Amino acid sequence: MKILVCTDGSEQSQKALEKASLIAGGCNVDEVAIMHVYENKLDFSSFPRGDEYTPTQEDMENFRRLQEENKNERKKLLEDALKFFEGKGIPARTIFKEGHPAETIVEVGCGEGFDFIVIGSRGLGGLKKALLGSVSNAVVQQAEKCSVIVVR
Repeated sequence: MKILVCTDGSEQSQKALEKASLIAGGCNVDEVAIMHVYENKLDFSSFPRGDEYTPTQEDMENFRRLQEENKNERKKLLEDALKFFEGKGIPARTIFKEGHPAETIVEVGCGEGFDFIVIGSRGLGGLKKALLGSVSNAVVQQAEKCSVIVVR
C-alpha cells in the first residue's frame, strides 16, 4: 500500500499527517510520501499602486527574494513533517512540486500509483478557499484512480 499525504502547514494538514501516520502504523504500508505543492504566483498587491506604476528592478529583486524565502519556508515544513513520521518509526519521503495544488496532487497521486491521498479539509486559504472551492474538494473530484481521505 502506498500513501500520499499532503501538507501546507495548516492545522488541517497537521491532522492529515496524524491520520496518515495512524493508517501507516496500523497497516502493511510500502511507501509514505509527504507532499507540498508550492504555488508560485506573482502577487503585486504589496507594491505601491498608481495609474502609471510599473514595478522597478529593485521591486522585482525584492519580490524574488521574498518568493525564495517563502519557498524555503515551505521546504522546511516538509522537513518537519518528515521528522514527525520518523519520530513514529515510519519511513517516509518528501515530494516538493511547483504548480497548481489540486492538479499537481492528483497528477502525482494517481500517476505514481498511490492507493490513498490523505489531505486536510481546508488549508491556509480559509474563507476565500471555502467560497471558491477548496483544494481538497478538487482532489476528490479529479482523483479517479486512487482513493482520497479528507481529514477534518
